[in-house]
Amino acid sequence: MQSLDMLDLSRDLASELMNLYLSSTSNRMNEIMKVLTVISTIFIPLSFIAGLYGMNFHYMPELSVKWAYPAVLIAMAIVVLLMLSFIHKKGWFRK
Repeated sequence: MQSLDMLDLSRDLASELMNLYLSSTSNRMNEIMKVLTVISTIFIPLSFIAGLYGMNFHYMPELSVKWAYPAVLIAMAIVVLLMLSFIHKKGWFRK
């Protein structure tokens, strides 16, 4: 009877250790997913802006303006700064 109790205790301990391992793996994967989500959140608007201006339309009014290229680069930098400030304000990287 005592050996059955020890076997049952060992089985419960092994089950709890497996749950602990799976939980720590899940937490690590959640942290990685959070970082990847933040990176994609920053780069998706930039990809949209770059894709829009990379279409080579003939009748884009900004193409004839001398300062349009620096203005688009500044707008992209502002988008990145706004996204980073939003992420910081939400506290997504605080531990």
